Amino acid sequence: MSYSDYVLPATQRVGRWSLAMAWWALFSAMFWLYIAVASANLVGVTDTIIGMALSIAVYGIINAVLSKYGARTGLTVELFSRSLFGIAGSALATLIFAATAIYYIVFEGSIIAVAFQQFFGGDINLWYLAVVVYILPLVIGGIHNWLDRLNGYLLPIYFLGLIAAVIVTIVAHPGAQVEWPAAPAESGPVPGWLTTFLVYMGVYIMMMYTFDYARLGKKKDEKFHAHVSFGWVFYIFTFAFNGLIGIYLTAAWGTEGTETGVVNAIIQALGVVGLLVIVVSQTRINTASYYLSSTNLDAFATRIFRLALPRWVWVIVTSAIAYLVMLTNVLSWILVALAWQGVFVTAWVAIALVYILRSKRDTSDLPEVRRDHLSAIAPGALVWLVSSAIGILLTEQEAIPVLAQLAPIITFVLAGGGFWITSTVWPPRVLSVTEDVHVDEQAMA
Repeated sequence: MSYSDYVLPATQRVGRWSLAMAWWALFSAMFWLYIAVASANLVGVTDTIIGMALSIAVYGIINAVLSKYGARTGLTVELFSRSLFGIAGSALATLIFAATAIYYIVFEGSIIAVAFQQFFGGDINLWYLAVVVYILPLVIGGIHNWLDRLNGYLLPIYFLGLIAAVIVTIVAHPGAQVEWPAAPAESGPVPGWLTTFLVYMGVYIMMMYTFDYARLGKKKDEKFHAHVSFGWVFYIFTFAFNGLIGIYLTAAWGTEGTETGVVNAIIQALGVVGLLVIVVSQTRINTASYYLSSTNLDAFATRIFRLALPRWVWVIVTSAIAYLVMLTNVLSWILVALAWQGVFVTAWVAIALVYILRSKRDTSDLPEVRRDHLSAIAPGALVWLVSSAIGILLTEQEAIPVLAQLAPIITFVLAGGGFWITSTVWPPRVLSVTEDVHVDEQAMA
């Protein structure tokens, strides 16, 4: 039985290391190297490291709160969002999930395609198509089940591959470790370290993912998951380890100013082994992203359009969308995409934090999740949409550059403050744990 539409019972929770290793598969995304390199090119290495350290601290604190609540309640993001935003508002959360998963499919798929082109040559558009096609058998049927068993091998391949790339680079360029790029001469409207911090706010979608994963954890493992699985330990490796290696490799091989610098540097350092490291790690990430995208597209279509189709159909839809977006050269507009995504997701995170911090620690009441007890749109949805709209407008306006850069923080404050007010006047509906939360599937779907 699937509990995607139910409060997850204690009998369905998994051990601490099983959950930790499942989540740490996200550590091996090449995206983390690229975002650090992009930031270093923008503001310099020193400010990038400062902003990265601040991001690790903030991610650790917020994800500790979200992971503990997810474990105590057993709710998914969609179930949690029903009480806050209403049925239609919660469906919007599934759409954001799907769109973000497709974005990462596009980015990681583009990385694989670029790696193949760098090694074998050829038309990049054909490599994009090859990347989209070869992964379909892994995600349409049951083959992805046996692929998951390789997690224990894939993570070490990625980790040791990066270490090997660093060692080879040190040998080939012994003086490169002291030649990292300095900050550009032009100063932006905000300090460089704050710019980096804001760039990493664009990846707050990781917090929504944390919520969905954390529900699988046992209550007795709350502290372990809050610190190790989803907290500061994970982000030290994910942000700092990946990021500093990415910056070093691109600086040493002289590829830091190019859109594909990370791929070029790894291929130059390790040759065919580097190609293997890239393909293996990114394929694993993409199988998970395809699953998240297809299931959330299915949930969105079912709830809004009452369109019930097999999951493989949504896998095909995901593939088609991903290929079309790849043709736009995603690596050239990644920071813009992060800015938009950061605004919308940051608003959700702020609202979730306000709700959780105002709720009782023992979770004697759960958010109401039953469709027939909820309205289509709740006041929280209006707060979410209005604060996000303001954030996007601030991001896109050019009259006051400082407001454009600070848009994620402004959005966070507006969403959190707005939800604090509306939830005081119109408190979200709650469901006492004494009630039968495992209601019939028709009411929950």
